[in-house]
Amino acid sequence: MDAVIQLGREIGIEAACAALEVNRARFYRVRARQNHLAAPSPRPPLALSPEEEQLILDTLNSARFMDQSPYQVYATLLDEGQYLGSIRTFYRVLERHDELRERRDQLRHPTYTKPELLATGPNQVWSWDITKLKGPSTWTYFYLYVILDIFSRYVVGWMVAYRESSELAQRLIAETCDRQAIPPDRLTVHADRGSSMTSKGVEQLLMDLGVTKTHSRPHVSNDNPDSESQFKTLKYRPEFPDRFGSIEDSRTHCRVFFDWYNHEHYHSGIALLTPASVHTGQAPGILAQRNLVLEAAFTQHPERFKGRMPVAQPLPKAAWINPPKKPQTQSDNIPSSKNQDSHDLH
Repeated sequence: MDAVIQLGREIGIEAACAALEVNRARFYRVRARQNHLAAPSPRPPLALSPEEEQLILDTLNSARFMDQSPYQVYATLLDEGQYLGSIRTFYRVLERHDELRERRDQLRHPTYTKPELLATGPNQVWSWDITKLKGPSTWTYFYLYVILDIFSRYVVGWMVAYRESSELAQRLIAETCDRQAIPPDRLTVHADRGSSMTSKGVEQLLMDLGVTKTHSRPHVSNDNPDSESQFKTLKYRPEFPDRFGSIEDSRTHCRVFFDWYNHEHYHSGIALLTPASVHTGQAPGILAQRNLVLEAAFTQHPERFKGRMPVAQPLPKAAWINPPKKPQTQSDNIPSSKNQDSHDLH
């Protein structure tokens, strides 16, 4: 373009474009664009002066207004007989100076770390919680305390009481640790953030027993999934009543239920074994016996298994509360037709 302009001064633009084989219309378009960009933009007649803009910025950032929104500042100044600009102008000034952010003085909630708990055997991680059982009349309740081993799903301790109390929780935890012969610095007890769970008395007891404590994040129900699942199993049983006539009735019901749950209930999260068989170490023998039965069935009718030896579902090697996320690989993006969800479903 510069060559066309230089030659055009001597022979004219039209002749210069023809001589240099440059499209004349394109030349004029490019030159007009360059002239437009080079010319300074005229200042809008209604624009704030630099002094006015600085006054707005200083006012918004003053000690009086630094934690208030432009709406609050605008209304306050207006009631005091002062007008510096519109609310939209206040926001434009803040944006131009890269200060557009939350200005209000608000409570800052702490960031809670997601608990990640691993158990590779019984009596390593317990989960405990309290649920209400309806009493004989409206607004009357009994309180069921349950301590659950997350690896074996065995209910190691439970109690029904008239109230929720940290003193009762301490007694249940202490008696359960003694009954299970828990050595110091081996067990972790996990719970939500109920008043009994976070009480100083329970915290001190666990410290005295050499037990580590962890808590769910606030308002996150799936940080304590095993206890929630166990309560669902209890309350969805056909014999679970709408109300209990007395606390003795509730204790009798729970005694029968927990005996069934620990010793007869084939749990889908532990290879269809009973919690008691896993908690007491009988699982390997039971699985070996199941494999003998499957092997005999295969030997008798191999065609029914399409030539592949069936094996019993193995016991999971570990139980997690919030397992860490695995790094995503390319194969993870390939859709699968099989449901590989390993969570416990009752």
